[in-house]
Amino acid sequence: MRRWLAVIALALLAPLAAFAEEPPSLAADVASGKLPPLEERLPKTPCVVDISRPGWATGRYGGELRMLMAKDRDIRMLVVYGYARLVGYDEHLRLKPDILQSIDNDGNRVFTLHLRPGHKWSDGQPFTAEDFRYFWEDVANNKDLSPFGLPRALLVDNRGPKFEVLDATTVRYSWDEPNPQFLAALAGPSPLFIYRPAHYLKQFHARYVGLEKANARAVEAGSRNWAGLHQKLDEQFRNDNPDLPTLEPWINTTPLPTTRFVLVRNPYFHRVDRMGRQLPYIDRVIVGITDDKLIPARTGAGNVDLQARYLRFDNYTFLKQAESRNHYRVYLWEKAIGSQVALYPNQNVDDPVWRTLMRDARFRRALSLGIDRHEINEVVYFGLGKESANTVLPRSVLFRPQFRTAWSTFDPKRANAMLDAIGLTKRDENGIRLLPDGRPMQLIIDTSGESTEETDVLELIRDTWRELGIAMFARPSQREVFRKRVFSGKSMMSVWSGLSNGVPTPEMSPAELAPTTQEQLEWPMWGQYYEQNRKGGEKPTLPDVEQLVQLYQEWRKSTSDDERERVWLKMLAIHADQVYTIGTVTHALQPVVVSDDLRNVPSDGIFSWDPGAYFGMYHVDAFWFDSEGR
Repeated sequence: MRRWLAVIALALLAPLAAFAEEPPSLAADVASGKLPPLEERLPKTPCVVDISRPGWATGRYGGELRMLMAKDRDIRMLVVYGYARLVGYDEHLRLKPDILQSIDNDGNRVFTLHLRPGHKWSDGQPFTAEDFRYFWEDVANNKDLSPFGLPRALLVDNRGPKFEVLDATTVRYSWDEPNPQFLAALAGPSPLFIYRPAHYLKQFHARYVGLEKANARAVEAGSRNWAGLHQKLDEQFRNDNPDLPTLEPWINTTPLPTTRFVLVRNPYFHRVDRMGRQLPYIDRVIVGITDDKLIPARTGAGNVDLQARYLRFDNYTFLKQAESRNHYRVYLWEKAIGSQVALYPNQNVDDPVWRTLMRDARFRRALSLGIDRHEINEVVYFGLGKESANTVLPRSVLFRPQFRTAWSTFDPKRANAMLDAIGLTKRDENGIRLLPDGRPMQLIIDTSGESTEETDVLELIRDTWRELGIAMFARPSQREVFRKRVFSGKSMMSVWSGLSNGVPTPEMSPAELAPTTQEQLEWPMWGQYYEQNRKGGEKPTLPDVEQLVQLYQEWRKSTSDDERERVWLKMLAIHADQVYTIGTVTHALQPVVVSDDLRNVPSDGIFSWDPGAYFGMYHVDAFWFDSEGR
C-alpha cells in the first residue's frame, strides 16, 4: 500500500496559518464580518506550494492579470490554468495530492481518498464526502443526468467501481481489476470531476425538491426539464456559471454573453505559500475576448500580462522586436506534442479504392518517405525543430531514437519504388499516378483552415509528393465541418498536430495509441466502436490495430511500472513501423509573453495540454506582480 502525505509537517502548518498575513483585498470583508478570518477559511492542513525552481520567490499580494481569448467559451481555460485537482502533476510530471490531503492506493484497484478537514467551497460551504456521494448517486447513476452511464475512466471491463463513504472526509473507490487510468484522469486538464457542490445543485434536482418544483424552476430558467437545467448549471470545467461554487483559485463573476470576464480571488482557496500565506497572490484575472487574428498584435502592443494561447512561432520575431518598448519578455517553451504538424491517413474513408490504399502500410510509409522534413524545418521553423516521425519526445522516459527516425528520412527513390510495388505504375500525361480504377491520384487533405503554419508545411509537402506522382490539394473548412468530414469518412486525409502527450511516463494512459474515441482522426469509426462499447462505429480489421487494442487492455490491467513500460514501448514500436500518422517536425517552440513585472513564470517550460494543463503545473496561483520590475 502506498500513501501520499502532505508535503509539509502538520505541526509547522498550524501556527503559520494562524498568524499569516491576510490578502489586503479581503481585509475589509474580514473586518466587517462578511468573511471569516484566514485561519477559519483555510483547511486545517493546507496544500503548501514551495517550488525549488531557480528564480522562484515568495510573492506579494495584489494586481490584475490580463489575458486574451478568442471565444467566450475559452473562459474554461482558467480552470485549466488554475489546475486545482484532487491530484495533479508537478513540474517533474509526478502525481501529487492537491485538493486531497493524501491517497491510499492498493494495487491500482482500491483508492482511498482523504480530504483536507476544514476545506470549503468558494462560497464558504464545507467540501466533504457528501459532495462525492452526490456525484455518485445523484449524477453519475441518475439516468436523467447520465443517460450514457458512468464516465469511461471509471469503467474497467465495462464495470464501475464500488463507492463507499467512510467518514466525512474519506471516500473509497474499489475495482475488481486494476484501473491505472483513474489518477491520471483526476489530474487531467479537463479532469474527471467525481464530486459536485451538492449544497448548490440540490435545489435543482428532482430528488430533493420534487419533480414538479424542479421542472417548474427549469421552465422558468428557459430549460425543457429539470435535468437540462441541472446539466446547464453543473459545468465545473466550462466555468460559465458564476453561481456555481468552485475550488479553483479565481471565481468567474461574469455571465455569458460577454467580451470581458472578471475573475476574483477565491477567499477559501486551499493552497498557501511556504510562509503559510494564502494563494493566489494576484487579486483578479481579466480575460478579454477578441478576434484570434488580433491577439498577436494586441499582445505585442503590451495589452496582456501573460499570453501563449493563439500565439504561433511565426509571431516570435514581431513579438521580440517590441519587448523593451512594451515592457514584456518573450520565452520559448517546448511544445510537448509528438509533431508540430502531422498528417492523418483516414483508415475509415468511405471511398473503397482510397480506403484500400490508406490501410496499406507500404502506401503510408511511401508518403512519409516522400516528405523533406529538413526543408520544412529550415523554411518554416528556422532550423530550430527536429525532423521526426510522430512519436514521444526525448523528455519522456519512453523515448527511443528509432521511433523518431522510422520511415521519416527523405528518400523519394525508395518511396517511388514502394508505390510501384503496390501496383501504382500507370501515370497520366501530367505524370500523376493512376488509381486502380483509372482515376488520377489526387489526394485531398482536409484542414481546419486555422493555421498558416499548416498551410506552409502542406505547400512544401505538395512539391515533394508531386515528384512521387501524387497530386495533393488542401481543403480548408471550419473546424466543426472539418471534423464531421473526417468522422463520416468523407475525408481521405487530414492535418492536425501530433500526439497530444509527447512526454508520457509509463503510468500515463496510452489510449491515444489505440482506437478509443471517435476524435482520433486516423480511425474515427474504429475509435467510435470502442468508445460506444462495440455498439457503434466499425470493428478494426487490421491485425496490428487489433494488437494495439489488446495492448491497451493489458496496460489497463497492469499492476507494475515494468508491465506498463513494456506495453507502451510495444505500442510505440507498432506506430513507428506502421505509420498510422505521419509526423514532420517536433521540438517546436511556443512563444510565451510575460509582463516585465510578473514573477515566478519559468523561462524554460513545456507547453502541454496533458499532462501539465499548459500553465497549470507551474502554479499560476503563485505568480505575482513586482511593481519594481518595470
